[in-house]
Amino acid sequence: MSISSYEQVTADTGGCAVRVVDRERVATVTGAMPAGADITGLADVFGLLADAGRLRVLVALLEGEMCVCDLAAVAKASESAVSHHLRLLRAHRVVQVRRAGRMAYYRLADAHVRMLLDVALTHIGHAPAAAHPERAQPEAARFELAHAKRAHPARGGG
Repeated sequence: MSISSYEQVTADTGGCAVRVVDRERVATVTGAMPAGADITGLADVFGLLADAGRLRVLVALLEGEMCVCDLAAVAKASESAVSHHLRLLRAHRVVQVRRAGRMAYYRLADAHVRMLLDVALTHIGHAPAAAHPERAQPEAARFELAHAKRAHPARGGG
């Protein structure tokens, strides 16, 4: 990278006396950025995952199809709350439903959703406790244990 590709600006940036902007790198990254609507959609998906109740439902679905009654029991939530979570998750194509008579069975929509959850669960196992002082360690340990139990090749679902 040539020295001419840098733009040097002296500014008070809250501790830095000099701010250096690499115009070539910024242009390359800006060109690779997804469209605004895609970023908004991504934020919506992460927003869905930001609710502990919805995450309990999704983690349960890593084990395969389940009905609302079973999901409510696993998530320790009311059937009404689980139904509400599932409605939002279906609207964002995170889960799918299969109807059998009067029963509805829910599953993860596809392998991408499974991968996102698996990566997130693996990540929390790697994050040091000091990185999240607001959280009690036992919760992270429970997620890691649940993730370890799930890591077998015969599991069903999306």
